[in-house]
Amino acid sequence: MILFGKLEYRKKIFIYLSLIFIVFTIFVLLFQYKRERDFKRDQIEISLNNIAEITYNYIDRKGLFETGNYSALDSLYLYVLKENTRVTVLDNKGKVLYDSEVREVSEMENHLHRPEIQKALKSGQGSNIRESATTGYEYYYYAKNYRDLFVRAAAHYDVEVKDFLAVEKLFLFYLITLFLVTWLLMSLITKNLSSALFKLKDFATKLSLGEAVKEKIEFPKGEFGEISKQIADIYDKLTIAKGKIEIEKNKLYSHLIALNEGIAFFTPQKKRILRNNHFIQYLNIISGDKNITEEELFKVSEFKGVNKFLEKHLKSKTNIDQNNLPQMEEVVRKDKRTFNVHTIIFSDRSFEIVIRDITKLEKQKKLKEEITSNIAHELKTPITIILGYLELLKENNIKKEDQVKYIENAYRQSERLSDLIKDISLLQKMSEARDLFKFEKLNLNELIYEVKDSLGLNLTEKDIKVNIRMSKPILIKGNRSLLISVFFNLFDNAIKYGGNGIEITMNNYLEDSNFYYFSFSNTGNTIDEKHFLRVFERFYRVDEDRSRPKGGTGLGLAIVKNAIQLHGGEITVSNLSQGGVEFLFTLAKSS
Repeated sequence: MILFGKLEYRKKIFIYLSLIFIVFTIFVLLFQYKRERDFKRDQIEISLNNIAEITYNYIDRKGLFETGNYSALDSLYLYVLKENTRVTVLDNKGKVLYDSEVREVSEMENHLHRPEIQKALKSGQGSNIRESATTGYEYYYYAKNYRDLFVRAAAHYDVEVKDFLAVEKLFLFYLITLFLVTWLLMSLITKNLSSALFKLKDFATKLSLGEAVKEKIEFPKGEFGEISKQIADIYDKLTIAKGKIEIEKNKLYSHLIALNEGIAFFTPQKKRILRNNHFIQYLNIISGDKNITEEELFKVSEFKGVNKFLEKHLKSKTNIDQNNLPQMEEVVRKDKRTFNVHTIIFSDRSFEIVIRDITKLEKQKKLKEEITSNIAHELKTPITIILGYLELLKENNIKKEDQVKYIENAYRQSERLSDLIKDISLLQKMSEARDLFKFEKLNLNELIYEVKDSLGLNLTEKDIKVNIRMSKPILIKGNRSLLISVFFNLFDNAIKYGGNGIEITMNNYLEDSNFYYFSFSNTGNTIDEKHFLRVFERFYRVDEDRSRPKGGTGLGLAIVKNAIQLHGGEITVSNLSQGGVEFLFTLAKSS
């Protein structure tokens, strides 16, 4: 450092840069040397590996391992082997079975402990450069383990192979030339740089000593200290601003990914700026093309309205008001799915397109409309009947027995109306307030027998036999009132529509680590298969004319399905081959 201190600043910089470049050059040279050596060695190993593969395939195809006639390989090597190439075949214990350069292989010693064979035993293949104990020549050995035998291919490690493995000298000459040229350029650069640094140093020194700078220094206007401070301040501000922008960018991108909507931003030229995964997924569905890109959106017929809107505003020369941005919405339907497409054009005429999947909302809206209509229809019937009987009772000339009859009929209709309201309320609660149901550990066997006993009179009246096949107590975590509703409605459904003298069977036929599997069947009337998908819908009746007089609300099976789903299960219906209906359902062991 003392010696360097006496040198001019230019020489210091030059020497430092030269040392850095020399070290860099040495590292590049060593890396290139190793890379070239490894590459050329790999080339030899590839060649020897091909010979080993050909040899083994020939042995396998000709069955030489079974016949032991390895001398047949001589005919193969007349065309395959190059000069100074040797092939040795060994069994898995190291005994030499064949050698292309030695005729009396029986006199050759066991090769199991040869370095290349040991490597092949461990990793399947191995190589080594050494002198052969048999022939006295130096070889580049390559061995491959085929489990039942080893095939070892070798090339004479003579001048030709050594030259092949040696690193080419042309690269070294190129590197030295590059070093000299770079050295010359560094000399010129450091000359100019040192001049600027001397002025800067002189300027900084004078400022630090408080000396006035009289001579003109080739710097931007103002003193260097102020310039440096301004540059540093600007740099700091830019760094802070960049960090904030990066944070906001990451927040925006994270928000886009988390959105359940597809959103994409485009330039005024309709080139993509940014989009999330949902956008391309929805675009694939709408276009029917899995390989479509965002920028091909404008060629899709379903987006014709969007494209027309964009063409109108992007080509317009009128300035866009930031507070009143042009935007449009339209609904696109494809393959039973409905999407809302919202387009906004910004003041710089870039724009965004947002695609929302509103299929579920549309279905819910339609379902609510149907439910409202069905509820109004179902409520209207008992209310109309009750009002009719009440109007009759207002008459003064009605016989006493007729009055009693009318009051009983009105009472039955009011009960039906009450049941209907209760069922609607229960379904609504299951749909919108599931968390309000209390779940506790229950014995399902006790609940089923409780429901059976409560319906004992109805079962006896219709001479219905009940078989409950529960091999052991079924314990689940569930809601008592909902599970009672499930079995009550199943029994009640069978009693009302199954007919007289039928047989009801409740069976727990299977269980696994997550579910109990049940069947509930009766030997009564069957259901037309066309009704299977709809019997669990609210107010759906298989036979409107026959089922309504029996007093049902049309909500029993809908309650059953919703309650079972609330307990983590599913339910299906089918006909029995011998006649009757069977419900198959599951209940989760831990809801």
